[in-house]
Amino acid sequence: MPSTDHAPRPGGTGALAGHTVSRVGYGAMQLERLHDDRDAAVALLRRAFDLGVDHVDTAQFYGNGFVNGIIREAVRPGDDVVVVSKVGADPDPGGPIPLRLAQRPEELRASVEDNLRALGLDRIPLVNLRRADRRPGVTAEGDQVVDLDDQLAVLTALRDEGKIGAIGLSSVTLDILRRALPAGIACVQNAYSLVSRDDEDMLALCVAQDIAWVPFFPLGGAFPGLPKVTDEPAVRAAARELGRTPAQIGLAWLLHHAPNVHLIPGTASVDHLEGNVAAGGIVLDGETLAALDAVRSRSMDAALG
Repeated sequence: MPSTDHAPRPGGTGALAGHTVSRVGYGAMQLERLHDDRDAAVALLRRAFDLGVDHVDTAQFYGNGFVNGIIREAVRPGDDVVVVSKVGADPDPGGPIPLRLAQRPEELRASVEDNLRALGLDRIPLVNLRRADRRPGVTAEGDQVVDLDDQLAVLTALRDEGKIGAIGLSSVTLDILRRALPAGIACVQNAYSLVSRDDEDMLALCVAQDIAWVPFFPLGGAFPGLPKVTDEPAVRAAARELGRTPAQIGLAWLLHHAPNVHLIPGTASVDHLEGNVAAGGIVLDGETLAALDAVRSRSMDAALG
């Protein structure tokens, strides 16, 4: 760790693409909110490292390269930080949303090269393929509907060339994961939280296969109509009992729920960063876990209509 050899490991440690990292990491997408204060963005990342965070999740389409540039500046020689990126979309700053799908094999290779240049790396430890065949998010149409085997072929080639260390999947179905297993999958990133547990079978498969489970939208509510973890009475009751915030309880539940869970909550606030990291130290007893486990899970597809 960067000058923090004795920093606690938030959430304990877990395996990620052959690396041992703290189970509470940092999702860098929100750094774009600090676009006009580059020093603050770098300082936020340095604070995360000071707190024991050593897993940073990014993408070249976050802020049209701004976020990757901040990571390159913040990570110093000797820092033991695992930087994870994703491909499957490219920046599109002039579009209706700031990204466009880039699912074709040649686009995946170009995206990896863009990430390498922006991050100043020779090798990205883990690259997640963000598929586009399920919601939430943009779904593929036309020439962006690409067969999984073609995508895995180029990612495997990039791994063989030493440009990426491991392959992960993002926003995938159980069938897609099963088809991809022979390629060697190190990580799955899906939308998943206490209130949206559609992928319980996939999580169980990941536990059995020693695949890291890295949920995005870990507190739900990312789109209109989706339930929020922090609105649940059982979550609020646990927060009052333990003197914590509802958000911290929602994150702590994920860490307790399965041993392969890694968190990457994002924020542009140092206070929120510290609160997220502190969630890794929360102990939930059996009674509290039972009350949280009893919270009704709502199908994300049904909620999105």
